[in-house]
Order: sequence, then C-alpha cells, then structure tokens
Amino acid sequence: MQPSGSLDHALKSLLGDYPGYPDHDELLDRDRQPRAHWQGLLDEFAALGSESLVARSEEAQSLLHENGVTFNPYEDDPGQLRSWQLDCLPWVIDTAEWELLEAGLKQRSRLLEHLLDDLYGERKVINEGLLPPELVFTHPGYLFAAADSPTQLDRPLLIFHGTDVVRDDQGRWQVLGDSTQSPAGAGYALENRITLSRALPSIYRDAPIKRLAGFLQAQHRCLASMASAQKEQPNIVLLSPGPGSAGYFEHAWLANYMNFSLVEGDDLVVRDGQVSVRTLGGLTQVDVIVRQINDPWCDPLELRPDSLLGVPGLLQAARNGEVRIANALGAGVLEHPALAAFMPALCQRLLGETLMLPCRETLWCGDRQDLQQVKQSLDEWILRDVSHPGKMIRADQMTLKDVQALRHDLERRPYLFTAQRPVASSVTPGFNPESREIERQHTTLRFFSLVEPDDLDKPVYERSYRIMPGGLAWVGEPGSPLMQSRTVKDVWVMAPVPQPHISMLRQALGPIVVTRDGKDLPCRVAESMFWLGRYGERLDVRGRLLREALGRLLQNDRQENGANVLPDLLVALGVAPDPETEEAELAAVAGHKRFSAEYLVARERLMQLFAEDQPDGMPTLFGHFVRNSRAVRDHLGDDSWRAINSMRQRFNGMSRARGIVAGQRHLEATVLDLSAFFGLCNETMPHHYGWRFLDMGRFIERTLSSLELLKLALLTASQPGIPLWEVVLATTDNFTVYRRRYRSQLHPSAILDLLLFDEANPRSIGYMLKRLERQVEKLPSPGNSPYRNLEKRLIIQATSQLHLVDIDMLANLEHSESAREALTTLLDQLIEPMAELSNAISHSHFSHVEAPRQLVTMHHGNNTRVE
Repeated sequence: MQPSGSLDHALKSLLGDYPGYPDHDELLDRDRQPRAHWQGLLDEFAALGSESLVARSEEAQSLLHENGVTFNPYEDDPGQLRSWQLDCLPWVIDTAEWELLEAGLKQRSRLLEHLLDDLYGERKVINEGLLPPELVFTHPGYLFAAADSPTQLDRPLLIFHGTDVVRDDQGRWQVLGDSTQSPAGAGYALENRITLSRALPSIYRDAPIKRLAGFLQAQHRCLASMASAQKEQPNIVLLSPGPGSAGYFEHAWLANYMNFSLVEGDDLVVRDGQVSVRTLGGLTQVDVIVRQINDPWCDPLELRPDSLLGVPGLLQAARNGEVRIANALGAGVLEHPALAAFMPALCQRLLGETLMLPCRETLWCGDRQDLQQVKQSLDEWILRDVSHPGKMIRADQMTLKDVQALRHDLERRPYLFTAQRPVASSVTPGFNPESREIERQHTTLRFFSLVEPDDLDKPVYERSYRIMPGGLAWVGEPGSPLMQSRTVKDVWVMAPVPQPHISMLRQALGPIVVTRDGKDLPCRVAESMFWLGRYGERLDVRGRLLREALGRLLQNDRQENGANVLPDLLVALGVAPDPETEEAELAAVAGHKRFSAEYLVARERLMQLFAEDQPDGMPTLFGHFVRNSRAVRDHLGDDSWRAINSMRQRFNGMSRARGIVAGQRHLEATVLDLSAFFGLCNETMPHHYGWRFLDMGRFIERTLSSLELLKLALLTASQPGIPLWEVVLATTDNFTVYRRRYRSQLHPSAILDLLLFDEANPRSIGYMLKRLERQVEKLPSPGNSPYRNLEKRLIIQATSQLHLVDIDMLANLEHSESAREALTTLLDQLIEPMAELSNAISHSHFSHVEAPRQLVTMHHGNNTRVE
C-alpha cells in the first residue's frame, strides 16, 4: 500500500478537473470531498494508479469481447457490431440508503401485483374511477383473452420484474418506468459483476458489497416451485425470440447459468392442453415457461395472428393451468407510462400506504385538463404513444409540419398519449481510459424484484418481494433506452462486512436423477448443431482453397504455369466467369504495364470472396456459421465461444482486407481458429446427440467437398497435372503424409489411395463414411421398424460402391479412357447418396413431422369415413 501522502496525490490526479456540481453529485459532497461510502473504492483506485486502471479497463473489455457480450440485434453484420463498454468504476450505494431504496422497490412490486390482479379480476380501480377505462383497455398490453381467468387469480402474476430509476439533481430517487413482460438486464448485471471481479480481483475480493448470485438462486427456486405437479426436477424452459433478437446473448447466458432449456416458439407445441418441447425422442412436457417475448406475440391463435415467435394455444394452456408462465400473460399493461400519474392514489387504495418512491411528473392526455396543459407547453414534455411503445416524441426536435400532425393526433386520439417531464439527473463518476481521469456522467439504473419463493402459495395481499442487491446502470440521459447506451456500469450495494461467495451449484438434499444430453435434445438445437458443423466445414474448405489460390497468384503473377492452374481454382471456388463475361473482363484490363490481363481478372475475382455482399464469400459463410452457433449458445463451452469471438473480430476486418498478403493472413488465422473451435468441441462437449449432429454435419460437408475436388483435379480440370494435385494435397493438409509415403513422386493412383480408400486417414472418403456410419447408428430411431432407415441405407450404398470398385481399373488415369470413366462413375455414385444423406437426416430428425390424427368423422349414408 502506498503512503497516505502519495495516495492523496494519486487521488487528486485521478479526479483531475472533476468539477463540483451545483446540485447533487454522487461522488463529492458540497465541500468537494468524497462521500464516505466512495472513499474506500477511490483509495483502491488511487493505489492502482492510472496506468494500471487503463490496463484493467482494457482487460474488462477484452473479457466482454471474448464472451461475446452484446445486445445488438444486427450483431452478425460486422458493420453494426456493438458490445458493452463496461466502466470499471461502479455506482456505489451505501447501506443506509439502500435500505430506504429497497423498501420503496418492495412496496412498488407489491403494488404492481395488486394492480395486475385487480385489472384481470374484479377491476375495482376502474369501477371506482381511480383509473379511466379507456387508459387501460386501449393499451396493447391489456389482453382481453386473459381477463376473468380463474386460474390466474390463484397464482402469482408478477414473478420477476425490473424497475428503472434515476436520482434527480436534488438527490431524490424517481421511478421512470417498469419492465414487466420480459425484463432484460439481470443476466447482463451478473456478467458485468463477473467481469469486474476478474479485471479487478483484489478490489472485488475485499470489497464489503452484497453478492448477486443469491438472488438468482432464489429466482430458480421460485420458478421450480411454480410447477403445478410440484416435481422434484420440473422442466423449466426459457422462451426466446431467437438469435436475431436484441437480448439473445442474455437469454442464452441465463438459460445456461440457471440450468434451463433455451427454446424458441417453433420448439414448443400444445397438445391436449399441455405445452411440450419437440425433442429427438418425441414430445416432452413443459412445466414452467420463463418468457422473453412480449405479450402480443406469445400466441398467434388468440393474440397477434401474424406472430412467428409464439406458440399457438399457449394462452389456453395457461388458462387451464397446464403450464405456468413467468410473468403471466397480460403483465404488459403495467408498462403503460400513464400509470405513473395515478400511482399515489392506487397505492393508497390497494395497499393502504403512501407511495414511497415517487414517479417522474406525468400527465395523461386523455384527461382534458392535462391535455390543455401539454398543448400549451408542448416543447417542455416528452410524449409517448402507447400504440408505438418505446418511441419517445420530442416536439422541440420536430419540424413544424410534424408538430402540426402531432397536435392533430393529440386532439383526435388523446387517450393514447402520455406526457412526461424530463428529469434533471444527478452526476455520477465514471473512469475514462482515454483521459485517464474520473469524469462526470448521467446514469439510469435498473433494479430487479422477485416474489419471495416461500410466498408463492399465499394470497396476493400476503406476498412479499425481495430486491436484487445491485443492478444494471447505463450512461445516457434519464429515460434513454438501455439498448441505445454504449457504456454500462455495475451497481455495488455496500454491506457492513465482506460477503461470502454464493454459487448456483449447491448440495442436493437427496439423490438426483442422473441425466445426459439424450433424446430430450430439442429438434431445433440438433438441426442448428448439424448446420453449425456444415457451415464450419464449408468455411474451412473455402478458406483453404482460397489460401492456395492466393498463394499461386502471389508466387506466379507473371509466369505461365501460374496462369494455368488459376482457372481451375476459380471453378473450385465457384467464381469462374462464363466465356462472355471473361472476355469482357479481360478486355477491360488489357495492356497493364506489369500484370497480365488473366492475372488481374483472377485477382479481382478471388478478392471478391472477402466482400460482405458476395453470396458465397467468406463473410457470408461466417455469418451463417455465427447464426447457428448463437442458436446453440447454451450448448457450447466458454472456450469454444471464445474461439468464435476471436473469428468474429477477425471477420469484422476481413471485408476491408486489401491485397493478397493481407488476405492470406486472414485465411491462415481463420483455418487455425476453426481447428481450435472444432477441437474444443470434440474435447469438451459430451459425445451425445448434440455433438453427433455437429460431427455429421462436418463430415457430410467434408465428404462432398473432397469428392468434388477430386473430380475436378483428376477428371474435369482444364489443366490437370502436378500443380493442381499439389493444391489437392495442400487443401486437405496431406502433403506431409504423402511425402512420407511416396517421397516426391506425385501420381493420381497414390492420391486416390490416400484420399479415397485409406480408412486410417481422417481426410479420406473411406474414413469419413465409417465415421458417419458410426454416428448414424447411434441416432434415435424415429420409429419401431426393424428395417434400416434411409440414412443407414444411403451410407451402405456409398460404402458398397467404394468397397466394390475394381481398383485396378483406376490404375492408369492419365492414359486410359476406361479408367477415367470408371473413376467418374465411382465419384458420381458416391456424391449422389451423400448429397441425399443431409435431406434424409433433416426429414427424420428436424422436420417435426407428427403422425396424423383423427379430427372429424364424416358420415355418408351407412358408410363412415374418417377425414
């Protein structure tokens, strides 16, 4: 530890020109002295020094990149990639202040559940005039289909929700709104905490702060207790919109951390009133659904018919009590921004208490007096239209024409609009790695509430809530959406003494049922694993071929033998021009002083494969690979995911690659990263069904690409011979093996033996067929037939063709037409069943085909016919 005088100097250097704030400053008091609950953290920061803090900030950012932490819905677009920027200086709340804030948040949670219970039950607040009916019934979050449901009234409606708060410039907490449908951020909060604990281990270890894991542990216990059958191990699933959604990282992260199955709408089906997951072994009943889909999209049968995210019949299953949903469908009405204007009266009526946490100043335009006030000072308000949730309307930032249209809408549909007064927030400290100083920020916080697990069976008026002792903070103007912020902060709630570590892994009270990744694997996950393998292998093959082509181009830019092999490599890569196009391209670049026209055309076509808009280019293939990897995020190990993120960062710059050498470096690194990824999958994934489908996807793709490459190099090439044979061996990484066996003599027969018949060579067709045969044999059989299914028959067909070929017929390919015909026939006979194998696997395991069932009995005279 540094001497006290040195610490004071370091602290002053760290604070730099951090100004005092005329109103409320979170860090400094009126005398510009650090507040007591900040002092310990500031001393630790000062002891580390600015250089070390910059390094720790970079380490935190590196960890977030490795883990792929992002919330951008267009993450797969390299130009749109955004990740968290985590401030290494958290927001600190002292113990006494937290107790008051926690009490206010608990009261708000009780109030919200009482209100939700009333709105879908007796509706006292409407009948007594506390809430205008047009305010409630015009909100898209109020589901008439869920009203008056007896099963909803005897169970918790609001299991878990988030509350956004801000501290104003007078130091008072104000509530900005609530997230009650699919609250986001708890997973991000824990990820931020884990990241800071790794980037600042000594500070985190010794800091007297409350831990977050106990809250999520209680959430898991609460959800498990919701199962109607009170099972020892209920089937809990997390329903996500899928990899294209903004918060998919958090969905996968939470599912993995909480030991839930991550599912999408297509994975679930309602049969006989029960919700089940489509798995490899059939339908598996679901007990509890943790939904991350907003109300209207959950059931296309009773809610939005255009929804592709939900589950037809889900609402009826919930109505019947066959499945529990957290939060209950219909909770979205609590997100109505106009409720803030009525909260004090509602709290007094429903709880008999005074509202502890005030809301921001809010007016509902459905009230004529409020409407006139808003219209008289339109520029002073932020307006929200409930038919466009999440959109903020600022008249002071609109054109005159748009303001006139807004005024017209306010007169025509005033009940849809809510006006909120902007909040002047307090100042929060944040560490800027660029300036190496602590700077001022404006921050919004989100806290999370959970119904007490032991209160699930109690009546609504007896239930209580617990609050996560921390949360998620993001930098921006008060009320700005989380998704628009680029910087987030951890929230530290101080404790009297350092708190013990809490793990989600706990000692079981008795024996548990040992399970493995078997037939309960969702069909969608199996399909994504299969295509993850196919696209990964396709990316590897394309990268190796393109690397060889660029190498030939670089080494032989003026030589005739270099030009001979390039046209065939362009064919192999699928970028060869047709004769008319080639003639035009050659004419356009003719007469170059240094390079031949053929070289320039080949170079341009090869470099196009680095472009983002090329359908078969490297970035496009990687996009398919990433989308499938995200769909199975909760099935991949942390190191495997880090390998993917390493590739992602590389591909972000690949489209800007200029020059052959830079392109080669990108490709060499990509090949190594893919090898690392698949190697980690082989070493860390249990070799059950998920891994088997990944492996089959890889080897089907490798088999087909190898066969096509052999066909080109030995039969259809315009310039066959040693240069192209060398490419085949280099692309399959068999140069060393070939040289060890046959020295420097290249011959087609030896290449065929190595890459077609040698079953000990992982790159040979014989090896691949045996591996695929083993994997298919261990897949679940979709029926009880004693006969071989189509997949097995296709592999037997290909294997038989390979084993029965007359090898002597292939001995003299260069001079025997019959040998060439025999090889052509053999390769075609291998390609055909292998191309069909992918479709057969999809049909048997991914298509979700169900047996037909009798729905209507038609009577025709004395004959009865079933339709």
